[in-house]
Amino acid sequence: MGTTGRRVGRPRADRRPDSGLSARDELLCAAAELFTTLGYAATTTRAVAERAGMRQATMYHYFGGKEDLLAELLESTVAPSLALARELLADEERPAETLLWELCRSDVELLCGGPRNLGVLYLLPEVGAERFAGFRTVRAELKDAYGTLLAATGPGAELDKAELALRTDLVFGLIEGVILVHRSDPDRPVEAFAGATADAALRIVGVGGG
Repeated sequence: MGTTGRRVGRPRADRRPDSGLSARDELLCAAAELFTTLGYAATTTRAVAERAGMRQATMYHYFGGKEDLLAELLESTVAPSLALARELLADEERPAETLLWELCRSDVELLCGGPRNLGVLYLLPEVGAERFAGFRTVRAELKDAYGTLLAATGPGAELDKAELALRTDLVFGLIEGVILVHRSDPDRPVEAFAGATADAALRIVGVGGG
């Protein structure tokens, strides 16, 4: 039997409908889908690559493994909120109550507005590993921004250090807690949900909604 002398490799996995995403973003989308449906521990790098329509070896050109994919997904859930928080902290025109409400609303929309409930990844025991220290650092800075805005409100300015820390924990916990509420009712309109959560956060502080 004749041969061309070329090695026959594994056939390319079937791609999803063309999304227009880069290969890197396609891998992140595939990982987000599999991590939130099958679970992180049950997902293999081969499964991620195949879901993205590429070979496993190609995936390693972009990511070193599952931990790299998870780290980037985690940071994507806090980096935009931190960028907004920095802008709000520099805003000297509007009241702190308004700025805090806006941060709460935007943060909830980020956590619940995507096609995958990436916030559930916070609950993974693996997130405590050293590899994810970058995510925890960014998250801590975001929490500090919440505390700074809370302290600048009228009621916040009257709190002692311990009470301020408690109120900050409660507000930040409420915002991150939406991931569980969203998981129980993913069809709830995100915009209304975000506004209601921001209103509730300000009631914890001691002021009315936005």
